[in-house]
Amino acid sequence: MRVSVSQSEIPAADADLLAVGLCEGEELPAEIASAPGAADAEGGFKKLSAVFPERPARVLVAGLGKRGELDPERLRVAAALVAKEAVRLKAASVAWALPEGSDPDALAEGLVTGTVLGAYRFDRFKSSDPEEPEPPRLDSLTLLAPEGVAAAAEVARVCAEAQNRARDLQSLPSNVATPSYLAARAEELAADHDALSVEVLGREEIAAKKMGGLVAVSQGSAEDPKLIVLRYAGGGSGETLGLIGKGVTFDTGGISLKPSGGMQEMKMDMSGAAAVLETVGAVAELDLELNLLAVIPSTENMPSGSAIKPGDIITQYSGKTVEINNTDAEGRLILADALAYAIEQGADRVVDIATLTGAVMIALGSTYAAVISNDDELAASVEEVARETGELVWRLPLHAEYKALMKGTFADLTNAAPKRKAGTISAAGFLEEFVGGTPWAHLDIAGTAWDVGRAYTGSDASGFGVRLLTALARSFTQ
Repeated sequence: MRVSVSQSEIPAADADLLAVGLCEGEELPAEIASAPGAADAEGGFKKLSAVFPERPARVLVAGLGKRGELDPERLRVAAALVAKEAVRLKAASVAWALPEGSDPDALAEGLVTGTVLGAYRFDRFKSSDPEEPEPPRLDSLTLLAPEGVAAAAEVARVCAEAQNRARDLQSLPSNVATPSYLAARAEELAADHDALSVEVLGREEIAAKKMGGLVAVSQGSAEDPKLIVLRYAGGGSGETLGLIGKGVTFDTGGISLKPSGGMQEMKMDMSGAAAVLETVGAVAELDLELNLLAVIPSTENMPSGSAIKPGDIITQYSGKTVEINNTDAEGRLILADALAYAIEQGADRVVDIATLTGAVMIALGSTYAAVISNDDELAASVEEVARETGELVWRLPLHAEYKALMKGTFADLTNAAPKRKAGTISAAGFLEEFVGGTPWAHLDIAGTAWDVGRAYTGSDASGFGVRLLTALARSFTQ
């Protein structure tokens, strides 16, 4: 989407539709206050009202609620609602009058993010009727705002479009978005940016490196697993940030087979990988001054005659042994190898992101992702950027008693605790065994990757994590 900033007055707005925000108890701008429909405009949050001045021809008033509650998240929601209405009205371009506020950059970010995300749709596999016109698309946004917000608007555009690309990856069926497809996307990103390089390891190379977790999970599938390693050399004097994304492109549960109802959604078990891939793309497009290492272990988890079985014991890349007591607890096995490998390759601080446990949905629903960390400073950084981006996280505790749940009987560890206690935390406790003393944070996005229900992400793929991780990377350059 094209995003620009203009200092034009409201009557001169050059767009198919002009949007104006209205807080409760406040007045519309003088240019449209006496126009037909203005008397019926409402300031209640999420309310939309049409106003018809002579210039511009169409105005949509978006209710923003109480002035004291106005923040970027409210503007993301309002902008998404306007974007959807613009598509219904067949408007290809929208202009937004930036509301007054103490932080114009943050408000501009909200409008841009909400518009770009709200205008998204995934219709790649729908046949078109040659006799019907193509559905309209919103492809242009102009902010009527001071010139000084242009930089913030551009960052918001890059991040939101990267999030939409992650949503595309999530939405693709698993017969398309295979591990090889994700690897090809990584190679495409590297080809587009000089500071990016990529290395892709296949089944034989993964086995040769003795990555027992990735070998074990992938051995039931005819699809080749891939270990995707992206390196971004942006310079700067800081440490190397490591990002790890779970890339299970379809998860049947393996021999510990999942129920069939809703299994089609298990194509989205690579949402962490999608978020990391497109975060790397956004970081490179923004030309951030930091060094970044991304490691994505990708595979299917399938039942077959060669699949790993409950009771098997494997050796992870770090050398630790693990009893496989549930083949549906596969994500932690491949993440364990990737975490150890990223740290060996020079990552100084590591964040992993994964649709890891159903338990997190019971604990936090779809409003917050869980963050679990061995480092207070890193956890605080994640929480801060989460508040800024609206991709919210809630920190859960680590404790020796939770880690004790993952101790093995016949091996060092088990991949599934025998007691159903603190499933999200005990899974993170398993991962902590593979990071040593390296500052590490784990994001469990099983509840926020899909069907969040917010106006700007809807009820399917959300692309959660792209804006959060990009903002985290930006914070390390300041």
